[in-house]
Amino acid sequence: MSETSTKPYLLRAIYEWCTDNGYTPYLAARVDAHTRVPMQFVKNGEIVLNVSFEATSGLKMDNEFVNFNARFGGVSREISVPVENVIAIYARENGQGMAFEASAPAAESDIEVTAEQEPDTEQTATITPILSSVPSSTADAKQGLSDTDPEKDPEPPKKGGRPTLTRIK
Repeated sequence: MSETSTKPYLLRAIYEWCTDNGYTPYLAARVDAHTRVPMQFVKNGEIVLNVSFEATSGLKMDNEFVNFNARFGGVSREISVPVENVIAIYARENGQGMAFEASAPAAESDIEVTAEQEPDTEQTATITPILSSVPSSTADAKQGLSDTDPEKDPEPPKKGGRPTLTRIK
């Protein structure tokens, strides 16, 4: 008997942490022939999805797939993402979450999405350590996986949100 991957358990844990703290959980995923998503929102073979309770209906995160219904442009769509294709799950508000090593990118010809296709056997995910801040775009998320030096951050954090008081002596 093969060992079950830890990835689906970590996805569910980070999702629960986001919702318990009032954050909006976002899921970044690689799109291939086994992924059912609206193709007009796919960029560079990847998609970022809002998986909050308010944005989804019937969310089910099992060991092989993340399935739910969501509205895109007012049209309800069935979404299905293989767990092995998930690149990251994080809170939109602060970027905290977990990123996963991306498997090989899909070829353009692999992005033909059909409902009848069956997924390949499950592969064990390689997981990177919890990131203190997961970038909001998946392209930046990939860069964040290899670049762990916080001094190399090209942009300072955006100001806004809650005001803070700085004590000066």
